Amino acid sequence: MTSRRRTSPSGVSSLAALVGSAAGSWAVLRLSRRLAPAVREPWERTNHAGRPVTLLEGPAWVGGAVAGIAAGAVASRLSRGATAASIGASSASSASSASAALAVAVAAGALGALDDLAGGASDKGLKGHLGALTRGEVTTGTVKIVGLGVTGLLGAALADARRPTRPGALATLVGGAVVAGAANAVNLFDLRPGRALKVTAAAGLPLVGSAPAAAAVGASLGVVRDDLRATSMLGDTGANAAGALVGLALVERTGLLGRAVALAGLAALTLASERVSFTRVIEAHPVLRGLDEWGREPR
Repeated sequence: MTSRRRTSPSGVSSLAALVGSAAGSWAVLRLSRRLAPAVREPWERTNHAGRPVTLLEGPAWVGGAVAGIAAGAVASRLSRGATAASIGASSASSASSASAALAVAVAAGALGALDDLAGGASDKGLKGHLGALTRGEVTTGTVKIVGLGVTGLLGAALADARRPTRPGALATLVGGAVVAGAANAVNLFDLRPGRALKVTAAAGLPLVGSAPAAAAVGASLGVVRDDLRATSMLGDTGANAAGALVGLALVERTGLLGRAVALAGLAALTLASERVSFTRVIEAHPVLRGLDEWGREPR
């Protein structure tokens, strides 16, 4: 007799999330170009090279990720090759994971959109926003920092609630900080065409077995061509959502120790960004510069 290997529901879910998010972000970005000028104009910017770009890539990225997460949840339920009992357990776990991922993607994207559309250029970075707060000014960036903290905590709590053995309140708290820190970290790299998407893909690929990471990688693939051509960019909307989903995927795979290590690394990266230009560091190293420029159109 021959035996057939069965694809696990989680594998089916991840593949569906990857493909669904890539197709979704690609389609939404193209549809966004047909919007009325009055809708498009608030999202238009000039990039570092003085070329016009649209930040509508960010909402397209979020829309694609949401579509991918939903596709992954549906695929997990429909996947064959499991007993009725395991299907029930898998469906409950998949639904919980999808709820956490959807909440994180939408909330982080909305907070980023607030900064994209209403944020000012006078106070940038963690130091700038905290400095404004000491002067009694509440910037959109400050609102985003607090909002991402709440979003991260919600996502970590939902992710931990579906575990057979819950990791504890401290682990959940640290996990929430990881989600928020990752959301901010990807945004730090959205300074050159394709850079933030490459960082998202590189960080998400090792975790692509989980739906949040698969959706993050897929949504990035769907818009990367336009980003590399410097016709669109993620903005805070897409970058915050991308980082948050990768952070959530890491939280789903780790306990307190792993989350603490990740948080330490993210904190170091954030603090370094206040003192060091990542672009200068990348351009000073041939390997990093080659990876950073790979796929871009010549200026």
